[in-house]
Amino acid sequence: MNPLFAAAGITVTGPLMGGNLLESTIAGSWYSGNPKELSRQISTWIARAELPAGMPEKTIAIIQPHAGYAYSGPTAAYGAKAVSGKQYKRVIILGPAHRVYLENRICIPSGADGMKTPLGALAMDKEAIQTLRNQKFVVADDRIVGTEHSVQIQLPFLQVALGNELRIVPIVVGRLDDRTAKTAAEALKRITDHETLVLISSDFTHFGENFDYTPFRTDIEENLRKLDLGAFECIRKKDPAAFGSYLRKTGATICGEAPIRILLYMLPETARVELLHYTTSSAESRDFSHCVSYVSGVVTGEWGGVPEESAAEDFLSAQEKRTLLSMARRAIEYVFEHRKAPRSDLFRAEATENMKKVAGCFVTLNIGDNLRGCIGEIEPFRELYQAVTARAVDSAFRDPRFPQLSPEELRRVTIEISALTPAKPVASWKDIVIGKHGMTITKNGRSAVFLPQVAPEQGWDLPETLTYLSRKAGLAEDAWKMPDAKFTVFEAIVFHEQK
Repeated sequence: MNPLFAAAGITVTGPLMGGNLLESTIAGSWYSGNPKELSRQISTWIARAELPAGMPEKTIAIIQPHAGYAYSGPTAAYGAKAVSGKQYKRVIILGPAHRVYLENRICIPSGADGMKTPLGALAMDKEAIQTLRNQKFVVADDRIVGTEHSVQIQLPFLQVALGNELRIVPIVVGRLDDRTAKTAAEALKRITDHETLVLISSDFTHFGENFDYTPFRTDIEENLRKLDLGAFECIRKKDPAAFGSYLRKTGATICGEAPIRILLYMLPETARVELLHYTTSSAESRDFSHCVSYVSGVVTGEWGGVPEESAAEDFLSAQEKRTLLSMARRAIEYVFEHRKAPRSDLFRAEATENMKKVAGCFVTLNIGDNLRGCIGEIEPFRELYQAVTARAVDSAFRDPRFPQLSPEELRRVTIEISALTPAKPVASWKDIVIGKHGMTITKNGRSAVFLPQVAPEQGWDLPETLTYLSRKAGLAEDAWKMPDAKFTVFEAIVFHEQK
């Protein structure tokens, strides 16, 4: 039942009555802590909101303000009304970081089962969150997610508009360069399908001496409107480059600009962006010496989605992954201690049946964001744990691009393992799916390989990826376009150490 159409004051309870819940830290201050009052207030605002006539039925994303409800609640009601009563399996919430500094990082929950407001609890979509966990630009911390108001403020509106049965993916977004924003968008598209709503949490211009932003001193209300709607016009055109350029040119203090850029890189070509409501915190007081702008926007269309069969079957448990990472590290330590590679069955007593499956793998060593070694085998010919330990040693000591690893470097290294499915030939490069497939190119006796995570991490599309792959093989940059270029694809289960 949609609470919007229930009697005022009726609230719903969700599937999480216990568990590890992140309690609201803003209930009773940013919005009412009384369930009946909160539900009634939100329902009233939603009922008053008037949507444009002829708006398409399918809403795939909304842009919402995140100030206290007394200021931004009536504006947020427009986006809530656009999704009210509709069916979504998950909501991805992207809110900017206000309390911590995250440089080229986004933060996901680390273990919480859900988030709680006075209207009940919303469960985490743990499967989707786990899919994001292995990305290098992702950190996991319940404390960061649980105390960020830009995420928390959205939950009661979702609960009133959609109920408590949906699952959430709350994400706190730091300062992102364009490459990381593209990479984050590619990763999020992997968990975005026709049952997903993406919610971007952002206030618009923060004006006044307190914000160190006073680009004009007269006609402030009208100038603010022009400034904000100019930014939204770039969003409406789905042009992240123009949006970034506009912010640099004007200095417009839009706190959720990084989440907005991620959304713009996610949107399909057919998506349509529309402004639902615009106002400022000074619209009633008329005191524009200190002012914040609020926008509610809607995106309609269809997400491309990811077919269910697109992800490699993950046959390894979390504990098995930790054990394989430990084996890889201990294999490298063994070389330092004994001056020789460990025998292939050194860790057999620890190997589970899953770890004894014959599979190819790559082992990648990184120090910070810098590659320090990566060697693997695509064709499966030995048990996975044996391939992991052997290729860990090769990556540390036999990667021709780097000198041999030192003991001091090992202490700073993060190990990543990619367990591979068997490679299969494809008829054309057009059959390769970015984010799903690892790939090889073979031409004129030369070959090269990229793991599935390479293109999303670099923010490359398919032509860019194949251009770099050709170059890696020592071929001309356009060799991938030639009729005699052959391709194979494979998938990977990717996991790494937490540092």
